Amino acid sequence: MNMNETQRLKIGKKYSLLGIGANLLLFVLKLSVSIVSGSLSAVTDALNNLTDASASVVSLIGFRLSEKRADSEHPYGHARAEYLSALVVAMITLFIGFELIKSSVSEILSPTQLTLSPMVFVILILTIIIKIAMAITNYAAGKKINSKALIAAAADSRNDALVTTGVIAGYITTYITRVPVDGYISLFVALFICMGGIMLTKSTLSPLLGEAPDKHLVDYIHTKILSYPSVLGAHDLILHDYGPHKRFASVHVEMSAELGAMESHSIVDSIEGDFLKNDNINMIIHMDPIGSEDMALRQTIASIARKIHPDCTIHDLSVTDSEVRFDCVKPSGCTLSDDAMVTAFDIAIRMIDSAYSVHVTVDSSFSPIIN
Repeated sequence: MNMNETQRLKIGKKYSLLGIGANLLLFVLKLSVSIVSGSLSAVTDALNNLTDASASVVSLIGFRLSEKRADSEHPYGHARAEYLSALVVAMITLFIGFELIKSSVSEILSPTQLTLSPMVFVILILTIIIKIAMAITNYAAGKKINSKALIAAAADSRNDALVTTGVIAGYITTYITRVPVDGYISLFVALFICMGGIMLTKSTLSPLLGEAPDKHLVDYIHTKILSYPSVLGAHDLILHDYGPHKRFASVHVEMSAELGAMESHSIVDSIEGDFLKNDNINMIIHMDPIGSEDMALRQTIASIARKIHPDCTIHDLSVTDSEVRFDCVKPSGCTLSDDAMVTAFDIAIRMIDSAYSVHVTVDSSFSPIIN
């Protein structure tokens, strides 16, 4: 585990512990409000903070599990434990949300009388201030260490402050109009909790199922590889995410066939070492040799590909006698069939030289298209 990752996990655990303490304090404060006032919405809001505390506990467990080194059973490490911990939190949140919906409906059908006092409002305003502070600090820490868990906690704290503001507004409405709206506010909070659980489930399942890599990261990797003077092109980039700051990647790079095997190998080693040291990406590179006499034809075929679709790219060009072979990466937005693309290439290349025998393999991209 490198120093950057160690520091990242240290910060993550620190803010998880702060989240546990702060949310437990808010739970106790809001529960006391519910006891004094007899408000179900206050109970619902308090339980919302209890789920937040549970989320911080599970996140802490996730950060601790992420510290475990790779072993024989988990050769890629345990960093995905952060995603699993968030999924557990989402399930807990959904369960509590559904239970609170049932209680809220009962309150709407049989409303209870509220007992309000200045102390109730003081406590609720205090909880809003605490939640706003948590939102600001969690967001700053989440951006600093690239933690989805902390960024999500920041958004949740911000939303909690809005919810508690709604509870106060409901109390004021009830006090002025004598209309019992406590059950409706409780139902709103319960639905809010369920929505948060659904969104958290979606955001945590996506990386576990294998989501497309971030386009900015793909562009960065592509640009960095092309910055090496001997690299002529890059394609077939595949990224595997085994948790925050735990990525493995493979890519094909095109280099001049005139370079010796030892020189090409040395350049590839330098690129792989650069990504591991400076970007914490375990990179595996496959070298595709390109003859200098084929470069002009390659540029022409690449131009044909862009006319078929702006994001269409070609690679692995091989020219032997009158036979032209290459692979074409079909972008997700291309509506042409594979056969139609092959036909388009065949017609265009034969217009250059009718003696060419054209063989095209259409590939799908595993990452956002890079040109």
